[in-house]
Amino acid sequence: MGATALSSAPSAVERSAIRKVSLRLVPFVALMFFVNYLDRTAVSFAEPNGMGEDLALTAAQFGFASGVFFIGYIVLEVPSNMALHRFGARRWLARIMVTWGIVSLLFTWVQNSEQLYVLRFLLGVAEAGFFPGAILFLSQWVPTRHRTKVLALFYLAQPLTTVLGAPLAGWLIGHHGLFGLEGWRVMFLFVSLPAILLGVVAWFYLIDRPADAKWLSPAEKDWLTGELAAENATKTGHSENSHGREALKEAFRSGRVWVLSMVYFGFIYGLYALAFFLPTIIEGFQESFGTSFSVMEKALITAIPYLPAAIVLFFWSRHATRHGAKAWHVAGPAVVGGVSIPVALYMSSPSATIAVITVTACAIFAALPVFWSLPSRFLTGAAAAAGIALINTAGNIAGFAAGYVTGWLKDFSGGYTLPMFVVGGFMLLSAALMTVLATRGHTGPNDSAGKPLLEVH
Repeated sequence: MGATALSSAPSAVERSAIRKVSLRLVPFVALMFFVNYLDRTAVSFAEPNGMGEDLALTAAQFGFASGVFFIGYIVLEVPSNMALHRFGARRWLARIMVTWGIVSLLFTWVQNSEQLYVLRFLLGVAEAGFFPGAILFLSQWVPTRHRTKVLALFYLAQPLTTVLGAPLAGWLIGHHGLFGLEGWRVMFLFVSLPAILLGVVAWFYLIDRPADAKWLSPAEKDWLTGELAAENATKTGHSENSHGREALKEAFRSGRVWVLSMVYFGFIYGLYALAFFLPTIIEGFQESFGTSFSVMEKALITAIPYLPAAIVLFFWSRHATRHGAKAWHVAGPAVVGGVSIPVALYMSSPSATIAVITVTACAIFAALPVFWSLPSRFLTGAAAAAGIALINTAGNIAGFAAGYVTGWLKDFSGGYTLPMFVVGGFMLLSAALMTVLATRGHTGPNDSAGKPLLEVH
């Protein structure tokens, strides 16, 4: 069956196939992402709750430890996604999870800043390729018109990691003395084990392609396989000979890939500036506003911005799916986030500060699933593996920069005002680049009516 027009009503086979993929694969991959994000950001909960004092960390040292994770990730990300394309998502994602779980477990016994740097670097090496691999894997299961919805369901795991993970981290940290360990070491111990267990399960649970899914009917397999093949035939990298070096060249020569990389840089800079330093900013409420919170209260406050963010993400992506993704689905949230994040620092109370930070979190998370539906519109096969990894590499550079630069600027200026203005500037740049890209018609192939799939309205 060929590709259908965007306006066509979905058939019974199409609805059942997408529903089965959404129920069978997306929740499991989202759970993997939940554990992934919790492991990489656990250090942000540990630092203000004993680790910073025990290891004698300055803000710059903590920022470097937060960011050095991304160096190993950056170096190995594209090779890792190419390996996933070669060996299959089932094997490669399972391997990634087990290795990062083992490295994460070692944080339980870290003794000084140097060991912390080494383990954060190794954690990045171990996790390299997981996120772009998961995006690529899910994109290979659904056609373009369903991709934003599926990626939104997957992406819900990221804000929910903080909604659920922050109180969980606070509860674990509260078990100070368990096994003779400080509370923050107990937290590292128990957030690491799920990654190892899920990696083992993933080896048996995941399936690389629709044709091999026993839980799909023959009609559903035929529809998915035919629909995806018809789409892929129009994209860069569809040739059977497009692999290895050729695929890398196709991705690296694509102007759209590079501009999307720059757009993504701004969003991820803002995301990780919040993720790594929000607990520390909350810790500073005592000095700024004369308030005092327990460990669990601080964990719950940290979680506040992310529950509304998850809700906004769901409905924003739903709107983009129903009405067609427009440039403002990405650029609009970037403007809101870019303006709101520095404004938060001028609020006169903890509640007002958290309210504005909530607006920032909603803006960042609303745009990301729509954004990630774009690369697979014009890339497929090995070129998609390389292109998606390249875009996410830019995000990981932003992750390193956000941690280190924010910490350094805080030490330099004595507060978070200057570093948050830098965050806002990068997000506004993302909005401008997204608008330019869409205006020039470079966000994807045309639909059956000859209109760009992502328009400026």
